[in-house]
Amino acid sequence: MKIFSAEQIRKCDSFTIENEQVSSIDLMERAAESCVNSILQKTEDGAVFLIFCGNGNNGGDGFAIARMLYQSGFDVNVFINKDQAEYSTDAKINFNKVKGISGIGIFDFDEIGDFQIDGNAVIIDALFGTGLNRSLDGKSAKIIQFLNELSFPKFAIDIPSGLFADRISEDNPVIFKADETLSFQFWKRTFLHPETGIFCGKINILDIGLSKDFIEREPSKYFVIDENLVKEIFTPRNDFSHKGSFGKTTIMAGSYGKMGAAVLATKSALKSGSGLTFTLAPNCGYEILQTTCPEAMFLYGGEDYISNFSAEEDAAIGIGPGLGTDPETETAFLTFLKNYQKPLLLDADALNIIAKNPENLNLIPKKSIITPHPKEFARLFGETKNSLERLELAKRKSAELGIYMVLKDHHTQIITPENDVFYNITGNSGMAKGGSGDVLLGIITSLLAQNYSPKNAAIFGVWLHGKAGDLAAEKYSKQAMLPSDLMEELGNVFKTLD
Repeated sequence: MKIFSAEQIRKCDSFTIENEQVSSIDLMERAAESCVNSILQKTEDGAVFLIFCGNGNNGGDGFAIARMLYQSGFDVNVFINKDQAEYSTDAKINFNKVKGISGIGIFDFDEIGDFQIDGNAVIIDALFGTGLNRSLDGKSAKIIQFLNELSFPKFAIDIPSGLFADRISEDNPVIFKADETLSFQFWKRTFLHPETGIFCGKINILDIGLSKDFIEREPSKYFVIDENLVKEIFTPRNDFSHKGSFGKTTIMAGSYGKMGAAVLATKSALKSGSGLTFTLAPNCGYEILQTTCPEAMFLYGGEDYISNFSAEEDAAIGIGPGLGTDPETETAFLTFLKNYQKPLLLDADALNIIAKNPENLNLIPKKSIITPHPKEFARLFGETKNSLERLELAKRKSAELGIYMVLKDHHTQIITPENDVFYNITGNSGMAKGGSGDVLLGIITSLLAQNYSPKNAAIFGVWLHGKAGDLAAEKYSKQAMLPSDLMEELGNVFKTLD
C-alpha cells in the first residue's frame, strides 16, 4: 500500500471529485458514513457522543458524523470555537444541517468546563485534518489539553488534531491523544514513527472510494507492507523440489556465554525453510548446537570465540548474533569482509565491530542487508534528533553504500539503495526482548538462501517475524512471550500463506 503526503492526498481527493462524478460534499458524506460504521462496531448502546469540530473539512466530517449518529438513535453534543473564522464550504453545509436538528446540542469550547459529561461518553476529535501546517495554540490547544486529561474512549477523524502528516514538530506540540484513529484511505507517515504514532492509538484505514486510477499512477517512495505485497513476494514450494532447491544457509554466531543467540538464529533459519543449514561457531558451543539444532551442521570457528570465518560455497551468510567483539574475532571478521564480495546479512556485534572505524563501512558488500536497532545505527552513522531524521540519514547511507537497511523499531523500516521505504505493521511490544533480533537474522538469511532477492527477503522476513510475534502474543501474552515462542509460530504464519 502506498503512503502519500498530505499534498498528494489533497490531489487524490480533487482528482476523484473531478473524474468520478462525485461532489466534494458527497465525498465528505461517504467519509463520515465510513467513520460512523466503524465507531458503532465498537460502541455500546446508550453512549453519549461529544464531537469537537473545527472550521475546515475535518470539522465538516465531524458535523456529518454528529448528524448520522443522532439519526442512529444516540445522544450527540457538538462543540465548536464560536470565535473561529468562516467555515469551509462543505463544513458550513454540514454545520447548518446540524443546527437544524433540535436534538443536537451545540456548545462553545469554553463551555466544556461546566458541561456534565456522562460516564458513558465517547469523544470524537474532528478539529484539524492533514491540512494543518502550524502548532496549535489558543482555544484549540486548550480544549485538546482538557480532552487529553479525560479517560473516556477517544476517536480521531483522519488524523489526531495537532499532528502533522509528514513531519515531526521540533517544539513541544499539543496533540490530541486518541485511542483509535479512523484514517481515510491512506496511512500517514507520522502514524508509523514512535514520537508521533503514540498519539494515534489503533489505526483503522477506511476505504472511502478515492480514485484507484490516481492511486495506481501517483508515484511514492513510501509503502506499508500489507498482505497483498507479501503474497506477491511469497513463493510456494514446488511438490517436486528437494533440499537442494532451497539453498544453503550459514549462520556465523556465538561466543562463550552467548550461544543462545546462535541457537535462536539457527533454529529460525531452519523454521523459515532453509534447505541446508550450517552454523559456524566456537567449539565451546559444539554440544549446545548439536543438541538443540540437530538438523543443522556445525562448522568449527575457533575455541571460545570465532577466530576463523570461512563460507560454504553458494551459501547465504548471516553474521552477528552473540558474536562478541574479542580482538581475534574482530581481526578475523574484518579480514573476511575484505575478501568476500557477495551480499550477506550483518547484525549485532558484526555491526558493532564495523562501527569502530567509519572506513569499515566500505567493506560491506553491495546489496547486503544490515539490521541495526537505534543504538547500533547511531554507532554506525551518528546521532539523530528523532526517528524521521534517522530514516533520512539511513536513506542517504543506503544509497551511498548500495546496501539494504532494516531499521528496527515498533514499525520497522526497510530502506533500499533506490530509497524506497517499506514500513512494517506486524509485530508488538512483546517482541522487545533480547533474542528477537537473532530470530530475525535467521529468517532473512534463510530467505536469501531460498533465492529471494535481498529486497524481498528483507520485506518478507520482517513481516514474517512480526506476524509470528503477533501470534505468540495472542497465545502467551506480550509480557510472557519469548523469542523462541515467536519462532515456533512461524509454521502457523506459513500455513496462512499456503
